[in-house]
Amino acid sequence: MKQEELLSLLQHPAAISFEQTKGLHEVLKEFPYFQAARAVRLKGLKNANSLHYNKELKLTAAHTADRGVLFDFITSEEFNQNQIASTIKKQEVSQKEAEVDQAQKQPAEDDHLSLDTALKMKVRESEQVFDPELFRKREEEKAAAQTEESLELGKPLSFDRNENHSFSEWLKLAAAKPVKRKKLSPEEEEAKNRKFELIEEFIAKNPRISPSKSAKKANLAEEHLAAPEALMTETLARVYLEQKNYKKAIQAYKILILKNPEKSGFFADQIRAIEKLQDNNS
Repeated sequence: MKQEELLSLLQHPAAISFEQTKGLHEVLKEFPYFQAARAVRLKGLKNANSLHYNKELKLTAAHTADRGVLFDFITSEEFNQNQIASTIKKQEVSQKEAEVDQAQKQPAEDDHLSLDTALKMKVRESEQVFDPELFRKREEEKAAAQTEESLELGKPLSFDRNENHSFSEWLKLAAAKPVKRKKLSPEEEEAKNRKFELIEEFIAKNPRISPSKSAKKANLAEEHLAAPEALMTETLARVYLEQKNYKKAIQAYKILILKNPEKSGFFADQIRAIEKLQDNNS
């Protein structure tokens, strides 16, 4: 990406295209702590409804010293300003498609009788060679794809100002992974052992620091304690789902049914879809 184009994007981030996010990706390979470039690329991925957005959000958080600033950014009006325009554009496209379908419907009806006659002539021949097993696997794959689509798996997560808890949960690891450690050289092993010896010597001296004054006791756990119902949102339910924590996702939607009875039908459908997805992955 040329310097002039990069400067223009930093000054007008709303104008970023999906192709330009690829250019910023190359820039970030060379300058991984270029925060402004990361922020603009994140916005571009969100505008494009990219499947890479959720992963990039975690990567951006890892390169950000103050995640509170990042949270304020992704929930700001400037970051989400293109959502309304995108929705209107989709509605216009849908309307145009409906008009085209209506225009094509009449000539299609004229040809319906001839096509129907031809199909009926082939039915008997088709029945002789038709094997349902040939299509069962494809139907199962189609059903699994429809389930994932209904759950919006991989689509960008949208947090609002009141979902700091959901954002924190998203940044947590879904599951612990073993750390692959390289084999140390004899010199590195000796240096490591020496460090442990110094730590043991320090502990053996039993050092103590006397406080200058009594510290105020505070139950931080109690202060930050909140009922799970109060913290539960649709975004948090999707966070658990993206982390493949199906048990928590199902529980989340059950709580949402209690919180929002008017959407109980939708949440019940989500629960059934998650259970189906869980069965497919088991």
